[in-house]
Amino acid sequence: MAVGKNKRLSKRKGNKKKLVDPFTKKEWYDVKAPSMFTVRDIGKTLVTRTTGTKIAADALKGRVYECALADLNDDENAFRKFKLICEDVQGKYCYTNFHGMDMTRDKLCSLVRKWQTLIEANVDVKTTDGYLLRVFCFGFTKRVNKQVKKTAYAQSSQIRLSARRWLTL
Repeated sequence: MAVGKNKRLSKRKGNKKKLVDPFTKKEWYDVKAPSMFTVRDIGKTLVTRTTGTKIAADALKGRVYECALADLNDDENAFRKFKLICEDVQGKYCYTNFHGMDMTRDKLCSLVRKWQTLIEANVDVKTTDGYLLRVFCFGFTKRVNKQVKKTAYAQSSQIRLSARRWLTL
């Protein structure tokens, strides 16, 4: 083998880039729940430090945190989940506001059963203080007393009628 012909074995002229741990450039912030809940501390969140034009507070605003109601109120009912959005950052604290509520998947699955009809409806509601809420409702048909038939299905016209009644409330 000729000397100097193997290019892969020769030394490179450029220096290797130093590997920096990305967590050295991060800061921890405490996330605070709204005052309507008994437990104010939700947890901590990580964000890249302020460098140049990138401000850490701007990176935190708009983040959505999901927390169980049982954790927020020291309660046993853990099937309600609240979404809280970060609206304000002061010092090392992120202050959140209500962003949505949902139920856990296992609770929803336990409500839905065979041999009955699921009726769903949704409506947009404006509160007196100017907030816009989209409320989703769902209900189920049930068997009448002394019913012999196995199923308790509703006709599509009955489904529409009951959904329309809910929306007027």
